[in-house]
Amino acid sequence: MKAVTAKKKLGQHFLNDLNIAKKIADQLIGQDCKNVLEIGPGMGVLTQFLIAKKMSLKLIEIDRESVDYLIENYPKIKDGIIYGDFLKMDLTVFFGEEEFSVIGNFPYNISSQIVFKTLENRDRIPFFCGMFQKEVAKRICEKPGSKAYGILSVLCQIFYEAEYLFNVAPGVFSPPPKVDSGVIALTRKTDLRKDFDERLLFKVVKLSFQQRRKTLRNSLKSLSLPKFVLEDSIFDLRPEKLSGDEFIALTKKVENAKV
Repeated sequence: MKAVTAKKKLGQHFLNDLNIAKKIADQLIGQDCKNVLEIGPGMGVLTQFLIAKKMSLKLIEIDRESVDYLIENYPKIKDGIIYGDFLKMDLTVFFGEEEFSVIGNFPYNISSQIVFKTLENRDRIPFFCGMFQKEVAKRICEKPGSKAYGILSVLCQIFYEAEYLFNVAPGVFSPPPKVDSGVIALTRKTDLRKDFDERLLFKVVKLSFQQRRKTLRNSLKSLSLPKFVLEDSIFDLRPEKLSGDEFIALTKKVENAKV
């Protein structure tokens, strides 16, 4: 079967550098998870190295042409190829209630949404590794105090150890994107004390960064917190100044104020 035609509406840029594909696949070495989900396999440049890992592998692909290509070229895993939209999927269709790692060269137009869905399912996804637009990859791993530090940075770093692995130049893709790319890894924390309302944490973080130039006292007005709570010095800060631990502490203050 001839090569798949890249479709702009799907944000497709097919990786054609085997060394980079192997380098991404090798991030799974040492991970204690027997199930792997590849998102957006395209023509299988990464898939071929995942097959060799001898893990239980599933592929989710939204492009029918790519699905047909994968079935023809990787017949051993044709039963593991699923045609559909990851963002709309009930994740139990992949491995039931078992945990699984996520990996892929993600379409840049939905990469942030893929991360948010991973965060929503963090109890089932212990490891995540993939290719992003470099700007997004850097943002996820950014530390407090930077303009790039935001919602994704905070939430990813609260629940996962975030590591920026390496840069990828445009020339190794077909067609080449107009931006540089970056590969990151997220490894779920095992020592996180979940003594806070996780749903409230997400709300507090999102509200804080919706008006990131304002202090937390102003950006969290909609929570209708008592005046004595707002006198705490943490509310004098802007959200980009707070670490993940400080956002947890802030969430606890909000939670206690509402009891």
